[in-house]
Amino acid sequence: MKKQELFDAVLGYLGSTMDATETELHFSNPFELVIAVVLSAQCTDKRINMVTPRLFQDFPSPEAMAETTPEVIYEYIKSVSYPNNKAKHLVGLAKVLVRDFGGEVPSTLEELTQLPGVGRKTANVVQAVAFGKAALAVDTHVFRVSHRLGLVPSTCKTPYSVEMALRKYIPEHLVASSHYWLLLHGRYTCVARKPKCEKCGLATLCKTFKKGEMLK
Repeated sequence: MKKQELFDAVLGYLGSTMDATETELHFSNPFELVIAVVLSAQCTDKRINMVTPRLFQDFPSPEAMAETTPEVIYEYIKSVSYPNNKAKHLVGLAKVLVRDFGGEVPSTLEELTQLPGVGRKTANVVQAVAFGKAALAVDTHVFRVSHRLGLVPSTCKTPYSVEMALRKYIPEHLVASSHYWLLLHGRYTCVARKPKCEKCGLATLCKTFKKGEMLK
């Protein structure tokens, strides 16, 4: 099977079995989204959705969050991973939004990555979900699934190289959705340990499964 045919088959299956939602994080505007995505690093979306309602209620805007301190924010997010660092990032990015962007979340990769705590992956999520751009975030799930299925060569050792390899074969209008589909497939089916190959509709296409190399 040619590479493009593999991509078409994988995306066709995932697109037919998943809805059009682009994130499991709860948010109502770009500011809330960037906050939620920063918090979600090495933490579950379920946990983030438990702590953000009160945080968003008490700090509904960059201006409000910029006026508080990391110590105050810590009390809202202390149940997430790395709360001290994330509290500093949230107050810091709020201050930058107010100072440099008029209190509005920017929509470009270059501008988003100027915000404390926002790297390429987070910026791509915000671009895709908040602004409808063709941006593809590569997290640990997307990275793992892409390699296992054989969508990217084994020489792709970094998230950036995986992103570039995937972009070669994914149509522009499916780029943002593809991130979410691959992420969910990795989160619930092609999990890191004991992947659920017997329930996977992609097993017959999967390079790793066909080689009998899947983890037990």
